[in-house]
Amino acid sequence: MHIHGEDHNEKREGNDEDLHIDETKINFDLPREWRTSRYHPLDNIIGDISKGVTTRHSLKDYCNNMAFVSKIESKSLKEAIIDEHWIIAMQEELNQFERNNVWELVEKLDNYPIIGTKWVFRNKLDENGTVIRNKARLVAKGYNHEEGIDYEETYAPVARLEAITKLLAFASIMDFKLYQMDVKSAFLNRFIQEEVYVDQPPGFENSDMPNHVFKLKRALYGLKQASRAWYERISKFVLEKDFSRGKVDTSLFIKRKLNDILLVQIYVDDIIFGSTNESLCKEFSQVM
Repeated sequence: MHIHGEDHNEKREGNDEDLHIDETKINFDLPREWRTSRYHPLDNIIGDISKGVTTRHSLKDYCNNMAFVSKIESKSLKEAIIDEHWIIAMQEELNQFERNNVWELVEKLDNYPIIGTKWVFRNKLDENGTVIRNKARLVAKGYNHEEGIDYEETYAPVARLEAITKLLAFASIMDFKLYQMDVKSAFLNRFIQEEVYVDQPPGFENSDMPNHVFKLKRALYGLKQASRAWYERISKFVLEKDFSRGKVDTSLFIKRKLNDILLVQIYVDDIIFGSTNESLCKEFSQVM
């Protein structure tokens, strides 16, 4: 908790009543000094509290000097297309498409629905709140889907908060570590059964074939069936590795080996896992 006003360091030698702050005497005029109360040790504060709040506007000049990432999270393609860092992020996303053989460019079919695409921009932060990566994701405009044509089944189970809480409690009781794993471009790892066509990525249209569209071979973020397709693939893979599926929570997978147990909880493309034997965690990480 941050407070400002008259200095109360001289009162620390007194009792608790001496540390009471009279709110009527607090000066709210700027500039103001930011300090901490005795209930929040300085060692627990991340960053420099004297800086106050950092706003989007105040970062503009600072981010111009950054060599690797953009500190400003673009809100639209118009903003991103003039920033070299976001252009690189978008190109990295399309490179993932190429590596995973996600689609193929074909002629546009008459009287067949074409699903639009759009870019979504997010800054990835570390534990200190520092931007470490610019993530651009191309997603399908799922609201254009037509049931029975673009998709059939959409349901995919995800971990409930209660299940994750119980897993954390169990790990604490059994005194073992939990690890987190993020599957990069998870939805691009699953083939889709339906015949789906999407527009070319905005800003990256093929100049020789601007009227062509992409026919999807694999699931794309934003498709209604994408999460289900991914869950089917990851669950099938895990079950083939001698795991059993939880009866109450189907996003929990359990593997027993002698007296040890390995628990894997899946939430879309995020995975947390832990074991009473750390060698099982290393084995699972290598397999994944």
